[in-house]
Amino acid sequence: MTWDLTALLNAADPQAALAERNLWLVRLLEWLRHAPREEASSGTPLPIVRLKHLLNVLERHPEHAWAFANVIGGVWNDVDAVALFAEVGFAPRMALWHEFLGRLRRRLLPATTDTRDLAALFELLFPDEADEDWIAAIDDELLARLGLLFAATPDDGWRVEANAAITVLVSSVHAAGLAGPLRVRMDAELVQDKPFHQLPAAWAAVERALAGADDDGAALGSAMQYLHALLDRCRAAALTVPEHLEVHGVSVDLMFSVEQLTARLDRIDALLACLLSHEPQRELLRLVSGLVRVVHERRSLRTLFARHYSLMARKVAERSAETGEHYITRSREEYRDMLRRAAGGGAVLAGTTFLKFGIALLGFTAFWGGFWAGVNYALCFVLIHLLHWTVATKQPAMTAPAMADKLLHIDRDDAIVGFVDEVTHLVRSQVAGIIGNLTVVAPLVLAVQGLCWLAFGAPLVGVRDAEYVLHSLSLFGPSLLFAAFTGTLLFASSMIAGWVENWFVFHRLDSAIAWNPRIVATLGQTRAQRWSHWWRANISGLTANISLGLMLGLAPALFGFVGLGLEVRHVTLSTGQLAAAVGALGVGVMTTWAFWSCVLCIAGIGMLNVGVSFFCAFKVAMRSRGVRLADRKRVYAAIRARLRRQPLSFLIARS
Repeated sequence: MTWDLTALLNAADPQAALAERNLWLVRLLEWLRHAPREEASSGTPLPIVRLKHLLNVLERHPEHAWAFANVIGGVWNDVDAVALFAEVGFAPRMALWHEFLGRLRRRLLPATTDTRDLAALFELLFPDEADEDWIAAIDDELLARLGLLFAATPDDGWRVEANAAITVLVSSVHAAGLAGPLRVRMDAELVQDKPFHQLPAAWAAVERALAGADDDGAALGSAMQYLHALLDRCRAAALTVPEHLEVHGVSVDLMFSVEQLTARLDRIDALLACLLSHEPQRELLRLVSGLVRVVHERRSLRTLFARHYSLMARKVAERSAETGEHYITRSREEYRDMLRRAAGGGAVLAGTTFLKFGIALLGFTAFWGGFWAGVNYALCFVLIHLLHWTVATKQPAMTAPAMADKLLHIDRDDAIVGFVDEVTHLVRSQVAGIIGNLTVVAPLVLAVQGLCWLAFGAPLVGVRDAEYVLHSLSLFGPSLLFAAFTGTLLFASSMIAGWVENWFVFHRLDSAIAWNPRIVATLGQTRAQRWSHWWRANISGLTANISLGLMLGLAPALFGFVGLGLEVRHVTLSTGQLAAAVGALGVGVMTTWAFWSCVLCIAGIGMLNVGVSFFCAFKVAMRSRGVRLADRKRVYAAIRARLRRQPLSFLIARS
């Protein structure tokens, strides 16, 4: 419904019910925002133009001014203004998911003007993000004229509410600062003087001084100086919590609590500025403008998670990076070691290939077949991990976060050179890993098939399974799509590993294993210490391998349940399956297009396994560190130049 100013002024009724007066205020703000563009002068926000027009009308028509002022004054007297100053922008409980549900509810459910909560009404009055800009653009002359709108409001009414709001905020800061999860993670030196303990008494002293106990202002000045010092001390102590989390593991709920605590400290400063200013109208206007911004930030679900999961993403990436360093070869000796470790992984995966065919022969239902296939993969991957061997396709998801560190100073030429060096090391490592895996898995599977022919007169993997392999790995089938899907599972396993390791470190489980009385009594102190170090060193690798194996087995079954025929294609396992097919059908199959179609498909599977997992992990690593490639052309040009000058450096280690 479109309202004109005359209708709005005639509808102003100080005797109306509170819900009607609140609705009238909402319509008034809508009228200010929806000014026709031709009403605006050059460079002046449209609501400012209409606000000036409104004041001109009120100054010419005292009867409208009286009704107008009494509606606003009546609303102010009937609502809880403390909620506006002390609650807008803050979660009722310092829990991230509770705040998420609250934001989701506000986005989905309509609000009502039938409320005495000024914080809820404020969101209806200023639903547009642009409101912050035009409120801040109000000049001193217009601000002075706005006093007419509050003629019916007691001059010190806002001061009483501001005092009460500071009391509420101080109580919240006091409780949060003394809460165990934050207190034990603050810097010991900064909380040695117990600033959070002293905060309520310091504010009480300021309140007494504001009440006029000392006319010369000496008591107020001294009390304010002490209160500001405590507020700064509390803020500094709270900001040491993220530093602790950087080292000892991240909790998004704790990060959310720290942000809420520091935001309340900022709100206390803003309210004190209003109370002590010689021009409180300007400070109040600045406060209202800031509250509009906070209201819209609280409506954003993306902002909530982007802000509070950024540190978690960085720590997860860093946990993966610690593991990823083991997968990057930088010298000829490391390159040869990677070949050896990949060869060992290929030998284990040859056994995995036969076990997969064996599980398929047992005739399980889709879910249980996928489950036991996942257990097979997981156990084999864990065995490879414990033997310090490697699976080639696991590398890129782990190495991407380590490589992203090279992008932190990409604006420097030497940083670009270092980044290109890391790219060559990474590509070379992938080549070594894939070569090591494939050069062992294929001959070993063929050898087992041949031995079974000699011993039993039939191969371990039969002709029917072999023909299915040739069909499923065809270049023109969906295998390349499945390979890209498998790449996302490889990436997901590295992120799960990083998250679990962060959880392990945050809850100090390594220390618990080493020093828990019951565990020490059971294992003995020496063995408990060894177990502690072992779990700390292997928790990430075990999680990555177990989660990857289970996802490779279960994902097809679970997606098939909802009608999505997604399967997995892993380059090493696919090579083992093709070798088994050759062993069943005879070497003559190697002269057919069906065989070479599978070979080309496996090459594509390898590139997609590696490329997709690396791309996903690299994007997360860059975002978690706030890295922006402002000059990507320089990076790409440097890589192309290295390819032209030293192409073999991407394949072979020279030193």
